[in-house]
Amino acid sequence: FFAMSGFLRVATGFDIGLSTKCVMIPKEMGMCHKIGYSEMRLPNLMGHTSMAEVILKSTTWQHLAHTDCHSHVRTFLCSLFAPVCLDTFIHPCRSMCVAVRDSCAPVLLCHGHPWPDSLDCDRFPGDEDMCLAPLTKDYKYLHKVLPKPACQTCPAVEEFFTHKRVLEVFCDSNFAVKVKLSKKRPALEDQEYNIECQVEFITQGSLLPYETQSMIQQWLLINEKCTERMTPTHRPMVYLLVGNIEEGIILVNQVYRWQRKDSQLTLATQKWRYHECL
Repeated sequence: FFAMSGFLRVATGFDIGLSTKCVMIPKEMGMCHKIGYSEMRLPNLMGHTSMAEVILKSTTWQHLAHTDCHSHVRTFLCSLFAPVCLDTFIHPCRSMCVAVRDSCAPVLLCHGHPWPDSLDCDRFPGDEDMCLAPLTKDYKYLHKVLPKPACQTCPAVEEFFTHKRVLEVFCDSNFAVKVKLSKKRPALEDQEYNIECQVEFITQGSLLPYETQSMIQQWLLINEKCTERMTPTHRPMVYLLVGNIEEGIILVNQVYRWQRKDSQLTLATQKWRYHECL
């Protein structure tokens, strides 16, 4: 609960009555683990009365939580699906709903789903009530605002190329990231893919390698159709994703299949260190 205390705006809440009970957040709800509390109220704020229903209905949202489409997406979803066990229900504030919706609705749409009526922001209380509010505006200035991955058409995977052509592409790009992808074996995993990223190069001034890695991981989760196409089997596949950052948006423009026997990509990444673009 302490992790959430920063979000709380204190005013008058309402009693939840005696019909609810406290239960442990189930292991199947990975998105609501490590959020500062381990017990939730049942029924929850979505009106789900059994744990089986909570698990079933929340699974469709687990993927959205993994994309990190907004810094408060987990707090928002878990306050509804797994509300903290207090004497009163604490709703998310309308402003938190709007912030999460504006960032995450395009990601849902990318997966073919509109923002649902059940999460209509008008149903949530204003910030003057007792509710979970977004962090203050100062938060943005204290934390680096990173470029966001966009929902985009999948670039075709290129399998035939010369190292000279790859170097030309590098010259027009901001980043190249080597990605190892494989499907996870069906289990209680809430993520379907193993994603390992290794930065080959960055020309984007202020970005650090680990920031670029996490942004590419996010791109692969948001553009799930591309990830699916690149992981036909459980066997790991290696690709080089090359792209640009334009107006705060990450766009992957080229995808190269990196095969063990392929010396052209290796040659291009080695020569890049000393290469001068025209």
